[in-house]
Amino acid sequence: MPFTRHSVYEGGGHVPVIVRGEGAYVWDDRGRRYLDGLAGLFTVQLGHGRTEIGEAMARQATELGYFPIWSYAHPRAIELAERLAHLAPGDLNRVFFTSGGGEAVESAWKLAKQYFRITGQPTRHKVISRAVAYHGTPQGALSITGIPEAKAPFEPLVPSTAHVPNTNIYRAPDGLRDDEKAFGRWAADRIAEAIRFEGPSTVAAVFLEPVQNGGGCFPPPPGYLERVREICDEYGVLLVADETITAFGRIGDTFAMSRFGVTPDIITCAKGMTSGYCPMGAMICSDRLFEPFRKGSATFLHGFTWSGHPVGAAAALATLDIFEREGIHAHVREHEEQFRQTLERLRDLPIVGDVRGAGYFYGIELVQDRATRQTLSNEQAERVLRGYLSTALFDHGLYCRADDRGDPVVQLAPPLIIGPPEFDEIEQILRTVLTEAWSRL
Repeated sequence: MPFTRHSVYEGGGHVPVIVRGEGAYVWDDRGRRYLDGLAGLFTVQLGHGRTEIGEAMARQATELGYFPIWSYAHPRAIELAERLAHLAPGDLNRVFFTSGGGEAVESAWKLAKQYFRITGQPTRHKVISRAVAYHGTPQGALSITGIPEAKAPFEPLVPSTAHVPNTNIYRAPDGLRDDEKAFGRWAADRIAEAIRFEGPSTVAAVFLEPVQNGGGCFPPPPGYLERVREICDEYGVLLVADETITAFGRIGDTFAMSRFGVTPDIITCAKGMTSGYCPMGAMICSDRLFEPFRKGSATFLHGFTWSGHPVGAAAALATLDIFEREGIHAHVREHEEQFRQTLERLRDLPIVGDVRGAGYFYGIELVQDRATRQTLSNEQAERVLRGYLSTALFDHGLYCRADDRGDPVVQLAPPLIIGPPEFDEIEQILRTVLTEAWSRL
C-alpha cells in the first residue's frame, strides 16, 4: 500500500476496509460510519455516492471506452479542454491531459524546459520551489518537492532544483510574525534571491501551491502572490501554480489563483476535477507557451497512454455540471468563515499551537509548549502522532490526516458539500482525541 508501514499489518493489525460511501460519510466492512474529513485524499469534492457521475461514465464507456489523443481527438476531451480553458484565469487556454497531479507537474517542468529551448534560451532548466512543499512522486516532481525525507530513499534525483522558505507565518523569523504583509514580502523576495543566486538565465520556473499542503495548509500572506508574479516577470521566469489540491472548489473557486487574483503561466490540477470518481489531471498553459508549437516540426515530445481518457473526461464534465447546478463554490465561500471559527475553538487546548488554512482546507499544528511554540520531539511525534492520534481519530469516527512531514499537524479537507452540523462533529471528535493526546505527551 502506498505510504504505509506494512509492519503494522504484518504483525496482526487490522487493515480498515472501506466498502461504501454516501455524502460526507464512508462505511467499513464492519458497518461503522466515518466522517470523511479528507475528501478521500483532498479529492471527493462533491461527496460519495454521486450516481450521476457514475452514469455519465457508463454511458461514455458504451459509446467509446478508449481512444488515444495522440494526433487524434474525441468529443469528451474536446469539450473538457474547452470548458477548462473557459474556467482558467487569463489566457490559460491550452490543456494537456494527464492521469494525475504528479504527471501534471512533470509535464509542466518538461514544457517549461522545451519552451525555452525552442525560443532560444536553452540554459533555462532550473526550478525554484518551497520548503516542505509536496509536488508528486515521479522523479522530476519529487525533485521539485521540498521534503528531504520523501526524497532520500530515491536519490540521486533530477538535478536543477532549489528551495526557498514557505509561507508558514507561525514559524516566521522574529520580527515578521505580527506583520503578514512584511512576512509575505520577505518570503517572496527569497525567490528573487534564489533566482539571482542560480543565475536568471538558468531558471525556467517557480512552482508553488496557492495554499501549500505540505507542513499543514499555509495560505499566501497578503501581497505574496502578487510579488511572486512581479519577480517572475522581472526575470523572465514562468510561474507554475500547482493546484492539484486547491483547484475545483477547495478554496471557493474553480482555481485558487483566480480567487487570489493572480494569473500564473501554467496551472497543474487533478484530484477534484472528477471529484475522485476517475483518475484525471491536466496541465493548463498560456497561449504564449503554446505558440512555438504551432508551426514547423515542433512537437511536445511527451504524453501518457491515458491522456484525455473518454471515461475520465465524461466524469469531469459531469462533475463540473454539478458544481454549477448546486453552486458549490458559493457554498464554500458562504460557510468557510464558520468552518474556520469552529476549528478555532480548539485553540483552548494546550496541544494546539496554530489553526490555519483557507476555504475548506485546514491544518492544526500540534505543540508541546504553546508559549514558546516548541514542537513535538521525534519521540513524541512517533508515540503520540503515529502511535495514537491516527488510529484514535479513525476509531472515533473521523477520517483525516495526522502528518509530520513538517511540524506535526492534523489536516482537514472535507467534501465541499458539508456545513455547520459536520463542522461541529469534526470539532467534537478532534477535541476528545487531542485532549487525550495531550495527556500522553
